Order: sequence, then C-alpha cells, then structure tokens
Amino acid sequence: MRNRTIISILLIGMSMSLFAGGYQVRLQGQKQTGMGLIGTSTNFGASSIFYNPGTLSMMKTDYSFEVGANFINSNVIYQSTTSSYTAETDNPLSTPAYIYGAAKLNDKLTLGIGFYTPYGSTSKWDKDWAGKNLIQEISLQAFYIQPTLSYKINDKFGVGAGLVLVQGNVDLQKALPYSEQAYTRLKGSDFGAGFNIGASYQATQKLNIGIAYRSQITMKVDGGTAIFRIPASLESIVAPNNKFSAELPLPANLDFGLSYQVTEKLMAALEVNYVFWGVYKELNFTFEENGEVLNNTNPREYSNSLIPRLGLEYKFNSIFTFRTGGYYDPTPTNEKYFTPETVSLDTWAYTFGISIMAYKNLGIDLTYLGTHGKESVKMYEPDNFEGRYKTTASIFGIGINYNF
Repeated sequence: MRNRTIISILLIGMSMSLFAGGYQVRLQGQKQTGMGLIGTSTNFGASSIFYNPGTLSMMKTDYSFEVGANFINSNVIYQSTTSSYTAETDNPLSTPAYIYGAAKLNDKLTLGIGFYTPYGSTSKWDKDWAGKNLIQEISLQAFYIQPTLSYKINDKFGVGAGLVLVQGNVDLQKALPYSEQAYTRLKGSDFGAGFNIGASYQATQKLNIGIAYRSQITMKVDGGTAIFRIPASLESIVAPNNKFSAELPLPANLDFGLSYQVTEKLMAALEVNYVFWGVYKELNFTFEENGEVLNNTNPREYSNSLIPRLGLEYKFNSIFTFRTGGYYDPTPTNEKYFTPETVSLDTWAYTFGISIMAYKNLGIDLTYLGTHGKESVKMYEPDNFEGRYKTTASIFGIGINYNF
C-alpha cells in the first residue's frame, strides 16, 4: 500500500503545461514583434493571418509573403526558501518559425495560408536538482496550419476567418525516489482544430480599429507512451511500459487594438489581449494498465489574464523603419499549484525592431524581445515544494517579406 501511495503522489504535478504555456509569446511577425507584439489593428501584410484575419483584405498589395524565425534563449533560477541552495535551467536554444502567403482573388476577397509554431521549446533542469521529482525535462513541438479567407465589405471595413489545425508533440521526464536511475517518462501527440476570426475598421484616415478572436483548442492525447524505470520489486504494481490518455485546453484569446497615425512618419498603437486561462482547471491522467494505482487528477486552477501592450513605429525614410514597444503579462497560475515545469511569473517585456527595404519589394525585418519575470516565492502544495523563482528571456528575430 505504501508503494502504491508514493507512486500516485509522484504523478501529481506531472503535466504537459508547455502545451498551454502559462504564457503566450506571439512571435508570428517581426513587424508586430518590434511594436510590442501588436498586430490586431495594424496592416503589415500576410502575417495578419495570425493577428487579425479581417485586416488581410486591407493589405496594400495584391500578393504578400513572409517568412521568419526567432531564437529564444530563456533561463529560470530557483532558490530554496530554507537554505542557500540554488538551481538553474540549462535550456537549449529554441527556434519557433513562421511562413505566410496571401493573394487577392479580386478587389473584395483575399485568400491566405499560414504555417507557424507558437509553442516549441524545452525546459531542462539538472537531473539531480531539488525539484527533480516534479520535473527534470519537458519539451514541446506544436505545428499550426491556418487557411484563411478575408472579405473587404467596403474601403473601411474588412472581416475574415481562418481554420486552425494543430499537430502537437510532448515529451517529459521526472525522477522517482527509489534509486539514482529511477525515473518516469511520458510521450504523446495529438491533432486538434479551432478557428480564428477578426474584423478591421478604418474609423478615420488616421485611426484603425481591430478585434480578433482565436478559439480554444482542446488537445487530447490517447495512447501516449508511459515508461517507468523502477526497481524490479515494484514492477508487479506498476507496468514498466504503459499507455496513458490526457486532455488539455489551449485557451481562447480575445484581442482588441487601436493604431493611430500621429504624423506622416509616426504611428502609435495600443492593444489588449484577454486570455481565457480559466478553462485550465485540472489535468487528469488515465492509464491503460494499473489504472486503480496511477489514475489521478492534478489541480491547476488557472485564472483569465489581461495583457496590455503599447507600440510605436517611425518611418525614418524610404529604406529604414524603426519600432519599439512593451507589455505586461501577468501570470495566470494559482498560488497553491505553481509547478516548475514551465515557470510563469508576472512579466515585463520590451521590444525593438528595424525594417530595411533591401531591394524594390523585398524587405528584411530584425527584432529583439527581452522579458523579465518578477522574482517571486511560489508553492506547489501537493508536494509541499516551495522556492523563489526568477525568469529572463532574450529573443532575436529575423524575417523576410516580399510584397507586390
């Protein structure tokens, strides 16, 4: 009975929260990134497929193509609240990317398609760190495809909608307290679907208004692989090789933005993103074998969050355009159920960007995004695991756009 209880407790907290993120970094267009990741009310071409399908019909050229990649260097520092012990992640460089293409079928109708990877990273702790029984390593790959159709009702008003198709893969590992080599590993994948709708309105010659909604997508892993590397004496209780199923919601987003052409060269923008994290209440695991021992419910109790953003764009001349911005991203996590899988803190961020018109219709976009999570003491009550966390991230981006 004691062994059964220990194994059940060990599974509490093991989740795929990287699938949901606990944070959202909208690295889906370098121009938008340079302005504080603002894109709901701006018209930057094919990348509107992600930010606001309604704006796509308002693009200034007949064809628009964008390709880009980002290079994320992130770091988490943990410090014990009862001793001088510290630990730090050793995360590899992650490289989310995107490809967008759009074409006007006629004066009213625009068709586009996007491929992007909004979630794709690895969080890697030392295998012997203090929280190894909660997490050692977790990695995610998520691939999104979005065919989109946008319609210009008149010269001021456009609407659009896209079908969002998602293929996701997750792989995580944590230690078990039976020997130095004991661990458990979960691997799974799923295909999900949702939608993205939006509207764009040019209220005046200087003021643009945008609103967009991305639906919730529920990822369901069936037949995932569960490996338990445990002493032989426990194999009669828990199968070394098992299958599991789990379900996790990727939250809906409601975005509203304003952009104002202050002067011929200067544009200012304001945006708010409301993220429906409240749907992430718990994570349940169901195992094919030994379910009476291993099946469990893991509380998360996330809360909805509101992210305000500010951005500026300055067109220096026909070749160079500069951008800057910032935002505040409050953590949606619950104080009682904060896990070190993907550490999400109240975060301040700042951005810079430059666009260079390299040749005729060909442009190059360069960006930098820096984030700083507020140092905070957090607790995961089910395992009585407490610590002080601090996060930072440096993200460099490059994109190429071609419009004609």
